[in-house]
Amino acid sequence: MDDKITIIEGPPPVFEPVQDAWALSLSEGPRIPLTVMTRLRTFNGPALVERCYRRWKANLPIHLHYRNDLGLEEKAPIVAVRSVETSEGHVLLLWVSLDLEKVKIELDSGEENDREE
Repeated sequence: MDDKITIIEGPPPVFEPVQDAWALSLSEGPRIPLTVMTRLRTFNGPALVERCYRRWKANLPIHLHYRNDLGLEEKAPIVAVRSVETSEGHVLLLWVSLDLEKVKIELDSGEENDREE
């Protein structure tokens, strides 16, 4: 149970591109993975951060388990985590590594918003 963080309810996570050098440097290997960040509301963010730290201290991976847009189960390795307390409760910031071959990337140039205004 401690080897994953699971999204139980709600829509699939929204993954945001990461441009910070520190986050990009977390992944290494023969293929360049796509490091992205997602924000999740949670009841106890610090406990989930502690779960990640325990796994990493033991040199073990921890994954984010979620359902994609089609309702199929997916998992992604968590490479960094942070808990933030807001006025609405705890928010967990997760940086995960996605396989470029399995990801569809949508880019927003902002032109559509300019036309609407």
